[in-house]
Amino acid sequence: MTASEFIAQHELGVRMGFFIGVFMLIAVWESQAPRRSLTASKVVRWTNNLSLVILNTLILRLLFPAAAIGVAIFATTRGWGVFNVFQVPLPVAVVLSVVALDFIIYLQHRLLHAVPSLWRVHRVHHADPDYDVTTGSRFHPIEIILSLLIKFAAIVILGAPPLAVVIFEVILNAMSMFNHGNIRLPLGADRVLRLLVVTPDMHRVHHSVDSRESNSNFGFCLSIWDRVFRTFIDQPREGHQGMTIGINSYREPRLVSWLPGILALPFLGEVKGYGLNRRESSTRDSG
Repeated sequence: MTASEFIAQHELGVRMGFFIGVFMLIAVWESQAPRRSLTASKVVRWTNNLSLVILNTLILRLLFPAAAIGVAIFATTRGWGVFNVFQVPLPVAVVLSVVALDFIIYLQHRLLHAVPSLWRVHRVHHADPDYDVTTGSRFHPIEIILSLLIKFAAIVILGAPPLAVVIFEVILNAMSMFNHGNIRLPLGADRVLRLLVVTPDMHRVHHSVDSRESNSNFGFCLSIWDRVFRTFIDQPREGHQGMTIGINSYREPRLVSWLPGILALPFLGEVKGYGLNRRESSTRDSG
């Protein structure tokens, strides 16, 4: 059995193991040291957010059974992509692939906020009235499919090794749950951590109803991209306790907390006034 075959055979188990482990860790952390008080029913939100996760998993397995790891193996065996063409050593290719894929996620995230049709889909994530570990996996199926197609293209262009893809998928899922966690970090630890990675306090700013703040802090794992491209905001103006999470024009529980409304959300209302890295001085609706 080749290394690629071994990775492909165990990829799903590895990813699911890390997902469940990190989810449980953050969930316990939230219960013991929450950063904010929740404003909506946790039972309703968790039931419907996790139902969306299950639905997305089933859709992806049906449409793309080989997933990203299959694309990486396909590209590697055919010698496609930058790292394969130039025969970059595996350890170097793995590190560069993980960093490059994280940068692509940052760019993709900015596009989701810049293009009105994409924002329609992405606002499902932002319309969550609270901010916790389940928010990190709350994405509309259309966005999940689009993100996977972009990832496929990036993997082929880079020639990312299968090992790098598995590592990146694990890191991406774990970091998404961590930086969406309703968890209290010591301020000193937060200041140190955010020099390298996106912390919950850093990313929570991005989920503010204030459009200036929701058009900032786009990073998912590495914090450097927001600093380099000047999309970083240190703290919300109203403070982490006083800020409002979500989208002002979508506050009804039937639309933002229940699965039928969540799935219908991209097709409701109008999208206006949303622009790339838009920074406004007034708090207004971003929907």
